Amino acid sequence: MKTTYVIRHLVERALYIRQLTPDIENEINYELTRLGYISDADYEALELLMAEMDAGRIRLVPSI
Repeated sequence: MKTTYVIRHLVERALYIRQLTPDIENEINYELTRLGYISDADYEALELLMAEMDAGRIRLVPSI
């Protein structure tokens, strides 16, 4: 099985710009659907993203 880092890169992008945009969220959902599973590393990355959002350090940007 080939390991991809797409989800982790998307989370990194959201953390870097300090916001979860609809584009990033859609790409994460697409990758989760495409892969059909989530690796431990991807799960941890998503947990970090949610924790940062809960702490108010990452802003959820609404779609226009």
